[in-house]
Amino acid sequence: MAKKKVRTPQEASRDPAAVALLERALEIGAETCFYRADEITPCPIGAEGLCCRFCAMGPCRLVGDVDMGVCGATIDTVVARNFARAVAAGSASHSDHARDLAYTLLAAAEGHAPDYKIRDPYKLFEVARYLGVKVGDRPINEIARDVALAALGEFGRVQGELLYLKRAPAKRQKIWRDLGIAPRAIDREVVDLLHRTHAGNDQDAEHLLDQAMRCALADGWGGSMLATDITDILFGTPAPVRSEANLGVLREDMVNVIIHGHEPTLSEIIVAAAQDPEIIAYAQSKGAKGVNLAGICCTANEVLMREGIPLAGNFLQQELAILTGAVDAMVVDVQCIMEGLVPLAQRFHTALITTSPKVRVSGAVHIEFDEHRALEIAKQILRTAIDRFPQRSEVFIPDIRAQLVPGFSHEYINYALGGTYRGSFRPLNDAIIAGRIRGVVADIGCNNARLCHDENHYYVVAEFLKNDVLVVQTGCGAIASAKKGYMTPEAALEYAGPGLREVCEAVGMPPVLHLGACVDNSRILTVLSQMVSETGLGDDISDIPAVGMASEWMSEKALAIATYCVASGAYVIMGGVRNPVAGSPYVNQLITEGWEKKVGGRLEFLEDPEEIVRRSLAHIDRKRAALGLEEYNPAKWGKSGDWRIREVLELPLEERLQAVYGRR
Repeated sequence: MAKKKVRTPQEASRDPAAVALLERALEIGAETCFYRADEITPCPIGAEGLCCRFCAMGPCRLVGDVDMGVCGATIDTVVARNFARAVAAGSASHSDHARDLAYTLLAAAEGHAPDYKIRDPYKLFEVARYLGVKVGDRPINEIARDVALAALGEFGRVQGELLYLKRAPAKRQKIWRDLGIAPRAIDREVVDLLHRTHAGNDQDAEHLLDQAMRCALADGWGGSMLATDITDILFGTPAPVRSEANLGVLREDMVNVIIHGHEPTLSEIIVAAAQDPEIIAYAQSKGAKGVNLAGICCTANEVLMREGIPLAGNFLQQELAILTGAVDAMVVDVQCIMEGLVPLAQRFHTALITTSPKVRVSGAVHIEFDEHRALEIAKQILRTAIDRFPQRSEVFIPDIRAQLVPGFSHEYINYALGGTYRGSFRPLNDAIIAGRIRGVVADIGCNNARLCHDENHYYVVAEFLKNDVLVVQTGCGAIASAKKGYMTPEAALEYAGPGLREVCEAVGMPPVLHLGACVDNSRILTVLSQMVSETGLGDDISDIPAVGMASEWMSEKALAIATYCVASGAYVIMGGVRNPVAGSPYVNQLITEGWEKKVGGRLEFLEDPEEIVRRSLAHIDRKRAALGLEEYNPAKWGKSGDWRIREVLELPLEERLQAVYGRR
């Protein structure tokens, strides 16, 4: 038998900090997800959706001459069921996140969670209008209580449809209603889809996939959008801040606490607790200068864009952070937590602390977080971390980090493009119409250990920028670009094409915009809807020259996000790994051509990043042509603004006078 190929650190990641720590892992014999990905052969049957384990008569593997399960379920039904169940799980995870935030808002409004306040009352008033809550001159806490109750009501709405659907373009709302996929209630659509996929229920692939869209829409225009809005209300709507990214943000002379997961209710309070003089004094009593916080995954994005807390890394760097020997505690809540953290933490001095009542990991310390005693528990967590500081042995922190400017909420983009009194997406639309910006790409999170870490993110973003495509990012994809240095205004001068560079110079923005955590993909829906309302780019999201993608996807949440974006009219590409519906050509046709005919968007799975870029640019150009816009021509741009001045200043004096004044 041929020996399995084990990747070198350089083959496993494009991040130099990750490479350095993977080399250290080899030196000390520590196991990481990169090693396990090389050791474990993925099941080719399950990878294509051809394994059915929905009842105890199976599992049924539909390969070779076997084209139906024991119950008679066909390949098309089994593949559609597997895809639909993944969408249900992904939708449930983001929507349940929103439910917890709504309960926190309710507790804060009623005075039962005194450590939380209303940080953005204007966002509260805006959300109140969407949810039908009276504002007037009522006290803030009364409005907040009613908003929280109205948000909770969306999970179990008895009649009608989700209130947030009216935030979509009118044409898009009509499409949903005509197809019968307008979501009724968040929980109802998840339960409905799980019910349909139970053995002996829905056995029509197209019918199953229609409900998958409805369920995903309940997340995108329901749970996720509510989560984003309530987070802004409680902790402030993001605006640009400067920070740093990568494992070099860890400090040898301070207590390093990594906050990892997805819930800002915990991380925001830890940020506050770390600044408490009592906690700082306690850290100093143990020989440290203080407490240094850094984030991983979407918790990182939450506290980055509001508090400027630096990014330690994305999903595949959670184990590598512990390998530095400098992490005194890793505090986790929900989603994307690797169980492989436990044996690594036990090899070092690191306290792995679970905090959610929904998530326990065998071998970790559990300190359950309760929003009613938030600050008290946050201090307990930090003291646990501080107590580990004197136990450190050898520390290896790669001195690698990059600058970034995150915090581009759709509200701030609106302000940046038009100012306080003329906030508008008009300049963005005009730049696309003129051709300075060719189109827009949203490259969102995950990493996948079966791919070279960050390679696809780095490649596609670089290619889009030089082709004058504005890139917006969330989740771990955003962290990848932050580490690469794409998220500063100065990056436009180095990486952007001539037209995009001019826009970035004029506005002072990076060519890649950090829009938040993976739950904040709802911000992208809001941006696209505002672009439609500005006119000039069609009357629906499906008309805009835009593409969505997850170029290193791995999670069920990514499938749910992809599905609600497609159902909203977007062309979406999932990159890097195998197509989970490849086992059924019919199902694959349904989510591509079938969905495009129904809702104007399509879903494709492509492994080759060059093909991802090629198809994306072709789609953008087709949409430009359909709108009657001028063909993209980069030669028209790039000789104005600061870039031209830099060129002129490099000329000899005589040539400079000729260039500026047209004379010698």
